[in-house]
Amino acid sequence: MIDHRDSSKLYGTTILSVRKNGKVAIAGDGQVSFGQTVLKSNAKKIRKLGNGSIIGGFAGATADAFTLFERLESKLDQYPNQLMRACVELAKDWRTDKYLRRLEAMMIVVDKNISLLLTGNGDVLEPEDGIAGIGSGGNFALAAARALNSVDSLSAEEIVKRSMKIAGELCVYTNNNILIETL
Repeated sequence: MIDHRDSSKLYGTTILSVRKNGKVAIAGDGQVSFGQTVLKSNAKKIRKLGNGSIIGGFAGATADAFTLFERLESKLDQYPNQLMRACVELAKDWRTDKYLRRLEAMMIVVDKNISLLLTGNGDVLEPEDGIAGIGSGGNFALAAARALNSVDSLSAEEIVKRSMKIAGELCVYTNNNILIETL
């Protein structure tokens, strides 16, 4: 259980991905918290990878996430156009490497065909409904996205936008400074 009262650690974020009608959108809020203090409100927790054909978002310690993004980029160079394979290889390293094992972050990565959730436990999970949420507000955003997904007139981008707004209203570690990327 995370103790948010410990001011020596960074907490919270919300990352959400929705896949609908051949499009995928991924969003992240901009808040960086240190204990009960907001350090930054416009952080970019979403980044394009693999020459722009992949989008990743992270929740957790920023330096750890950047390390994982670099490792994933390396795996994507090794296994071009094979996001699943690159993520599985990253997860193997993450579980077995003494340095990487200590990293505290989660990631959602997407390309035009697949959405994946990666954890330090060695998990590489493809959400069965094409919707994934991580971070302190991840479950709020995930629930909202699942409810909104049944509205046929809403695009993946509109669903993540509305769901992230809801998460920002419920989670004190999530703000409404949202960055959205789509493929």
